[in-house]
Amino acid sequence: MIVIDAASPTPPYEQLRAQLARHIQDRSLAVGTRLPTIRRLAADLGLAVNTVGRAYRELEEAGMIETRGRAGSFVSAAGEQALEQAHRAARDYAAVITSVGIDPTEAIRIVEAALGHAATP
Repeated sequence: MIVIDAASPTPPYEQLRAQLARHIQDRSLAVGTRLPTIRRLAADLGLAVNTVGRAYRELEEAGMIETRGRAGSFVSAAGEQALEQAHRAARDYAAVITSVGIDPTEAIRIVEAALGHAATP
């Protein structure tokens, strides 16, 4: 279930993108699942078509969904590969943090700051 918080400082397209990505990563949206059309999802969520379109484009650029022309947008098998790549990167990061002696709490703050920076347009 997708919920957009109009009072949030996070732009609606980013809220939508993040929630869909989370559903893909936790496999509640399985590979091959057909997503609602941009127009249908925009109407259901009370968002502009361009807002939903931007979220879909960013998910497609990340390899999490694929658009098959008029057939629609689907959860991509590449999303599984992206998740595995993220796990490898996390293991590598943990090894670096350990080797240079940075406290795990500080390491998490570093990641949170990087994610916050990456989320800004």
